Amino acid sequence: MQRLYDFIRRHPTWVDGFWALVLVGLTVMTATVGQVNEGTDAPWLVVPVALLLGLVVTLRRRRPEQMLILAALIGVLQLTLDVATSVADFALLVIVYTVAANGARWASRFALVGGLVAAPLAQARWPMEETSAAGNVAVAVLQTVPFALAWVLGDSLRTRRAYFAQLEERATRLEKEREAQAKVAVAAERARIARELHDVVAHNVSVMVVQADGAAYVLDAAPDQAKKALETISSTGRQALAEMRRLLGVLRTGEHQESGEYVPQPDVQQIEDLVEQCRSAGLPVDFKVEGTARPMPSGVELTAYRIVQEALTNTRKHGGPNTGASVRLVYFDDGLGLLVEDDGKGAPHELYEEGGADGQGHGLIGMRERVGMVGGTLDAGPRPGGGFRISALLPLKPTP
Repeated sequence: MQRLYDFIRRHPTWVDGFWALVLVGLTVMTATVGQVNEGTDAPWLVVPVALLLGLVVTLRRRRPEQMLILAALIGVLQLTLDVATSVADFALLVIVYTVAANGARWASRFALVGGLVAAPLAQARWPMEETSAAGNVAVAVLQTVPFALAWVLGDSLRTRRAYFAQLEERATRLEKEREAQAKVAVAAERARIARELHDVVAHNVSVMVVQADGAAYVLDAAPDQAKKALETISSTGRQALAEMRRLLGVLRTGEHQESGEYVPQPDVQQIEDLVEQCRSAGLPVDFKVEGTARPMPSGVELTAYRIVQEALTNTRKHGGPNTGASVRLVYFDDGLGLLVEDDGKGAPHELYEEGGADGQGHGLIGMRERVGMVGGTLDAGPRPGGGFRISALLPLKPTP
């Protein structure tokens, strides 16, 4: 049974051709036994008309508009030549339904009008002799109903198909939007992890390099200082590894949550520890806090910490020898201000303009991205009197 159903779906024209043969056969049988209306002036045209109507049924799906025009011409031919209606005229109902379901809009409207006038015209052309005028009118109305129903069914099928097509199109569009959003989310997460990795690696490795150079320089003359430098390298390395584990935990969600290996996100309170770490690495830093500290969103606190961390890292990298720095945190009513300055030679121009054509300056790019995500502003560039300055204003929002 399934094979038969699949065959019918694959060959609809063959199925229509079968039903066309049935209509033509029934029409020929009735004409042969003399059951065609006796008032017909051209009985010999009954079979050719039936064959043409059979053609209409056969090709109704492949060429609905053309078959509608052919059916209309056949109807006019029957009225003109007095070829009475027969079983084959059932094809008119079929083509009205088909055009309403699959044809062009103009053809659908034409089929509706033609179907509504077909029965009254036929009843007027071949009235029932033993029936009154009112009876003929009633018969015409009753014969019009099947044409109206055929058109309504076809138009309903068209509407349903359009609705399903719209649903499919919407589902496809939503799927594409979800894929695009997923790609954007993945790119944003990669950028966030890249910023975190840059901040962790750049800061801690620069401290380790400075301490290692100092230890090598005083290894023979001052072994105690060399030992202290090595201890700083060890603690800095452990801190870097702890933050690296936290970042890798983002990529291995369940594993590290269960083992409790996540470390807290850096916040504003840890900026003082960061400054002390830089001082121990040989960079003089003046640190001041103005205003009254208040709770802040974790994203703002992390952004403030990373800005100070990157700024001090850049000072060690580009400031040159005998460079000093200052860090200011200012609590306003509606924001947190950050000001990090140094008196060194400053960073090269290409590092703070668009990140540089050589792809450097990732730290400053990361700062701007971080500040932008919390709705703040950032200004970075050389100081008028020499050195480099980074200032940022981060909006404060009450914590829930």
